[in-house]
Amino acid sequence: MYTLFEIEDRVGYITLNRVDKKNALNFEFVNEIKATLQNAIADTNCKVIVLKSSSDVFCAGADLAYLEQLQKNTYEENLADSNNLAELFQLIYHSPKVVIAQVQGHAIAGGCGLAGICDFSFSVPEAKFAYTEVKIGFIPAIVMVYLTRKIGEGKARELLLSGKLISATEAKDFGLVNYIIPADEMVDAVKNFAIGLCNEASSQSLSSVKDMLAHIHNLSVENAVNYAAQMNAKARATADCKRGIAAFLNKEKIVW
Repeated sequence: MYTLFEIEDRVGYITLNRVDKKNALNFEFVNEIKATLQNAIADTNCKVIVLKSSSDVFCAGADLAYLEQLQKNTYEENLADSNNLAELFQLIYHSPKVVIAQVQGHAIAGGCGLAGICDFSFSVPEAKFAYTEVKIGFIPAIVMVYLTRKIGEGKARELLLSGKLISATEAKDFGLVNYIIPADEMVDAVKNFAIGLCNEASSQSLSSVKDMLAHIHNLSVENAVNYAAQMNAKARATADCKRGIAAFLNKEKIVW
């Protein structure tokens, strides 16, 4: 098993543990991460998910030895492999639960995409980030879809076309990273942030906001406003909204 999973204080920790390959991604490893994520999403004891590494490298991207092997595949076989990776990114992007990347080391190529697609990213100062695919004759195809949405086309072009290595500080400036935390404080910082979300935010609300963020880009302004109004009206009738408003009016502290 190359992924580990445990739940503590309603936070589900998924640990990438393919240490010998610096968590490089191949078909089997991607499948395993997907299965672990699906279990975390389905587990009612888990409210927030943290994706982290057991080593000082978050993820080195695609397994190059595996990519070399794939060059012998047919187009159909390579498409199936690409779709497998796309499903992993889709699973994180559309997860009803918040996913936090705890980046304790370098995140390169697909690994940078993996960190970037999470709802929040915490990084140690020493971590490096890059989309290096163009430097080996490959393309950052799947990560591009999400990166352009997250940081905009102009910034995405700079990273994807240059393939340059950037620091954690630069990654934060680009919008890839939310927080830079010293290594010896990282575990507690992520834990406290995740528990804070668990205690202070409604699961129903978090899920709805994530769902809206995923869909609103595909709509015209008029259709997006209509969709938002419908979601607003539906939210008012939910049990969580009724409970939250009642607690606010009664000046009661609510713990979700």
